[in-house]
Amino acid sequence: MPFPSPRLWVVAGTLGNPGDFSPRAHEVIRSADLILAEDTRRAGLFFQRHGVVPSGVMRSFYEHNEEDRIPSVLEALKQGKNVALISDAGTPLIGDPGYRLVRACRAAGFLVSPVPGPCAPVAALCASGLPPSPFSFLGFLPRQSGDQRRLFHSWAGMATTLVFFERNSRLRATLRIALECLGPREICLARELTKDHEQIIHGRLEAHDDMQWDPRGEVTVLIGPPSPPSKTLDTEVDQLLSNEMLSGPPKKVAARVAGKVHGWSSKEIYARLMAIAKSGSASSPGNA
Repeated sequence: MPFPSPRLWVVAGTLGNPGDFSPRAHEVIRSADLILAEDTRRAGLFFQRHGVVPSGVMRSFYEHNEEDRIPSVLEALKQGKNVALISDAGTPLIGDPGYRLVRACRAAGFLVSPVPGPCAPVAALCASGLPPSPFSFLGFLPRQSGDQRRLFHSWAGMATTLVFFERNSRLRATLRIALECLGPREICLARELTKDHEQIIHGRLEAHDDMQWDPRGEVTVLIGPPSPPSKTLDTEVDQLLSNEMLSGPPKKVAARVAGKVHGWSSKEIYARLMAIAKSGSASSPGNA
């Protein structure tokens, strides 16, 4: 395929199923002058399995050499060459290096074009049954428990589905911290997506110890948003208020009742208390 002008191609591979590798991605890889791969050995095996015969040079490109690689990539583009960026699986940049390279290419005036395809967070979200919009992708979580707590706390009040990657060996500990910070929620664990042994497991964060999954590999974790607060029935609130009305100042009464019901603020309880008091005053014999 003739390229219209030199550019960086961000090429999605597969998550495991070879049928998901698009003809366009195949052609871009075959024709690129320079291919940047997280692991060149894995990339070579991937190309063999998919019948791709690259004509360009392949170079390693991973988190710890990204900055060092950028000048040579920019130089290749200046020489009119086309560059393809791939990852070990799925879409580059989504949990993988490449962000800094894309920014550098844009800043230098070079075109950057995506060749879309499989993406683990999106694939898992589509099969999870959790609310897809909005969702927030957190990438790989920090390894330290304190950093994880800070991260989860920063998202605790957001009505969004959280999606992140975690290694299986750390998953149980991570879910315990998530429960501590986020409270009860729906969760979905997805692993080996699109492969023969694909697992998509649904459950509750507060019951994650009861969930069983294959202990190997990496897991895409989805945690649903907090459930909308359910209003306690008006009659139940009214009964609580009736029991408390004479036990102190209205604002303190409202605060006590608010602490006993789910989904009502003390301001809402206070307003209801005032309405009940007004109604009782209007219907009393002295006001007839």
